[in-house]
Amino acid sequence: MARPLTPDNQTLNRAWTWQDGLMILALIALIFWIVNTAAQFTGRYDPTITIELSPAVLPSYTAQTLLRMLIAYMISLVFSILYSYIAYYNRTAEKILLPLLDILQSIPVLSFLPGVVLALIALFPGSRMGVELAAIILIYTGMAWNMTFSFYQSLISVPQELREVAKIYRLGWWQRVWTLDLPAGAIGLIWNSVMSVAGGWFFLMAIESFTIGEKTFTLPGLGSYLATAANEQDYAALIYGLAVLIGVIITIDILVWRPLIAWGEKFKMEMVEAENVPKSFLLDFLRRSPTLRAFHQQIFAPVWERLDEQLRPKHPRQSLAPRNGQGHWRITPIILLISAVVVGWGAIAFVQQMFKVSWQQWQQITLGAVLTTLRVMTALLLSLLWTVPVGVAIGRNPRAAQVLQPIVQIAASVPATALFPVLLLALANVGGGLEIGSVALMMLGTMWYILFNVIAGAQAIPTELFEAAVVYQLPWWQRWRTLILPGIFPYLMTGIITAVGGAWNASIVSEYVEFQNQTEQTLGLGALISEASVRGDFPLLMAATAVMSLLVVLTNRLVWRPLYRLAETKYQLL
Repeated sequence: MARPLTPDNQTLNRAWTWQDGLMILALIALIFWIVNTAAQFTGRYDPTITIELSPAVLPSYTAQTLLRMLIAYMISLVFSILYSYIAYYNRTAEKILLPLLDILQSIPVLSFLPGVVLALIALFPGSRMGVELAAIILIYTGMAWNMTFSFYQSLISVPQELREVAKIYRLGWWQRVWTLDLPAGAIGLIWNSVMSVAGGWFFLMAIESFTIGEKTFTLPGLGSYLATAANEQDYAALIYGLAVLIGVIITIDILVWRPLIAWGEKFKMEMVEAENVPKSFLLDFLRRSPTLRAFHQQIFAPVWERLDEQLRPKHPRQSLAPRNGQGHWRITPIILLISAVVVGWGAIAFVQQMFKVSWQQWQQITLGAVLTTLRVMTALLLSLLWTVPVGVAIGRNPRAAQVLQPIVQIAASVPATALFPVLLLALANVGGGLEIGSVALMMLGTMWYILFNVIAGAQAIPTELFEAAVVYQLPWWQRWRTLILPGIFPYLMTGIITAVGGAWNASIVSEYVEFQNQTEQTLGLGALISEASVRGDFPLLMAATAVMSLLVVLTNRLVWRPLYRLAETKYQLL
């Protein structure tokens, strides 16, 4: 039973306050900021733009970066929900979409880069809009996949008894979506949203300033500011940029993530009320706001009731038939035909490019694949050693979460490439250089996916199960074996699948590093992809990307996907 979240009657009868006026002014300021910042995206693109390192430009650069991140996140959220629904409710689509999702999340950001940028520049010649859209799409490719995996995992983990109840009460597809599916995925979706935004920050330097062949594309933003400061060894500017980044992360945590995490507690399945729950002063204020209450009663509630009435099935038996390939989610032969034509055309173009790759390059790709695989597995194992216990501790202790959550978000969001030169210099003194440094940087692109999913999994375990463990006086090791590990297992599998894709993605910036006007690289698939992208060697870029995608897909299909199915069948919350 979800705990009541409605304020007391005295709060409901409170008059309009100055805090409500402040909230309205903040909303107006937000709208003005979005409009004013978006206006800068529509001018002409200046290919000779120089990134200034004065602290005075940081507010403007930060605003532009935040707007890119916001647009990319909204696209990712809509994509994740729609993609997961279609994959879950249509078995024919599931057979196509899940392997396609494996492929998409395995393709590094830089592999998308040339095609996306060149296509959009051609679509908006001379306009900054083309480069801006390319940057937004590339940020989206670093955000969407873990959210999609998380929401799909939530759909397949909904207890079958609840779906039977929905069928007995003849709930329509809209009622099932709003009362069953979205609540079931809320906690995981919130925590993976935190990770997605952190992932967007991680690749920001590579997205706002990049090179294709002989052309360099740069957009004003916090990522390009940090990249320029690191490249020019301007440590004062680097500190300014990192300070602003950390300040933005803390502000977003206070204004967005903490309220959402506290709000998500209402969707937790439990029979008794938990003693410690996440708190947010902003959420408490919003719940007690007479202005928002009046808006809800006079505008939102009537509109929502009308929408619910329109979407409710006209006939009692009309509903969303789960996973049968029929009804609202049916894939028509025309869509399949179009998909086949697109795939066939792409396959022909791909084969033509593969013939241009020399035998020596294929040997480099093969050796690089072996070395990068070893680095990815090492990074994954080292990440698991600490993320599982720490994630459970944060998820089960809201007080610890209040302190550690923003720290974890900051650590996950700081672009490691900004600090990587310092790390490399330190490793050079002790030996190892990029061989060890690449594994360290891969961990920074891997461990957060596991950590945030473990936190979500630990938070979703019903409180009464822990109380039963206390009543039966189970020792700590038995609690882990019989309760904690089975409880977090579905979330852990989601985290591992996305973490492996994140590690492969991180290889493009960990095996090929530019600083002090020099390039440091070690043999691996990530280095080959980065080098091919910089040189504009499209056949090598496609070949290395194809091998990387094949490795990720095979690993997911042969190892992680069976474990994913085990989570769906054996460790489902009943």
